[in-house]
Amino acid sequence: MLIIFAYITLVFFGIRFLVALSNVLFSPVLKMQKQQGEPLVSVLIPARNEEQNIGNLLNDLQKQFYTNFEVIVFNDQSTDQTEEIVEAFTKADNRFRLINSAGLPEGWLGKSNACHQLSQKASGDYFLFLDADVRVKPGLIESALAQMQKHRLRLLSIFPKQEMITLAEKITVPVMNSILLSLLPMVLTRESSRTSLAAANGQFMLFEKETYRKVQPHRQVKNLLVEDILIARLYKTNRLKMQCMTGNSTIRCRMYQNLNDALHGFSRSVAEFFGGSHLAAFLYWLIGTLGVFAVIFGLPMLFSFIVIALITGIIFFVSISSRQPFWQNLLFAIPRQLLLGAIVFLSFRNKKLKKTRWKGRNIS
Repeated sequence: MLIIFAYITLVFFGIRFLVALSNVLFSPVLKMQKQQGEPLVSVLIPARNEEQNIGNLLNDLQKQFYTNFEVIVFNDQSTDQTEEIVEAFTKADNRFRLINSAGLPEGWLGKSNACHQLSQKASGDYFLFLDADVRVKPGLIESALAQMQKHRLRLLSIFPKQEMITLAEKITVPVMNSILLSLLPMVLTRESSRTSLAAANGQFMLFEKETYRKVQPHRQVKNLLVEDILIARLYKTNRLKMQCMTGNSTIRCRMYQNLNDALHGFSRSVAEFFGGSHLAAFLYWLIGTLGVFAVIFGLPMLFSFIVIALITGIIFFVSISSRQPFWQNLLFAIPRQLLLGAIVFLSFRNKKLKKTRWKGRNIS
């Protein structure tokens, strides 16, 4: 049994190595490029208690080279200074607008409701949904529009470069990139119609308006926790062309600033990386954690060197694709794997309890 587990582990890491390599060779990174024409872009930002972030993002948007856009912020019952900060921008720049929530409707979760309400007020040819903790530089809108036009996409989603300052962030945040970029050949998010090859990140989702209006994606996932990945699958199901990429230097994000937020944040979405299966997520963690010992103790020493080389290669290729420090990722590989176990456990527990908490709200 130990030897069988060891060989399964070698295949597991071998496949992940090849996928991670493919994401370097076929470069899923958004390229700097120019769009055709100047379509109106509605930049739509859901915000709940984002006083630490929202001003930075709105200031970044004012500095964009691309000027044919409107910005609408949905203030989702914030109890901090979010509303006042946004109002200051609306008074200084007529491209900025603020919508205040009238309350969360029955059967909706907060973010999906915010995004749906924003889409109802938008006038653009494209709807760009950004999370409030994203930072952008000039060139982002042009590059994203050009990618949409070049490949006739109906949805483009981008994983920004993740900023990590504290030790807790450095140990937890790259887990997402490691799973995504070693299990999913990113080019297939565009080239394949299979729903299992769909991915998206709610931090940046750019929709073509007419298709969005027809599909109403946020309405269709109104009571589901992981709206971004499920919307990507919805588009695949409807044979609508979409793509998921990693970002260039024009977009970055600081997702979580402490260990507790990171653990609970990732626990909401980790199962969806595996098709909604907690069993698949657990097996991924189990093989990646204990399988190495099966190789060391069950097979000749040569295979131990092979599995270590495969793991190192995976970390190296993922680091390149996600623009993260290789040596830092290598150094924290073991604690990250252990914390991934905690994330999977929290996700399973929340599913059994049928309750989780996020942004100050209990979510059933």
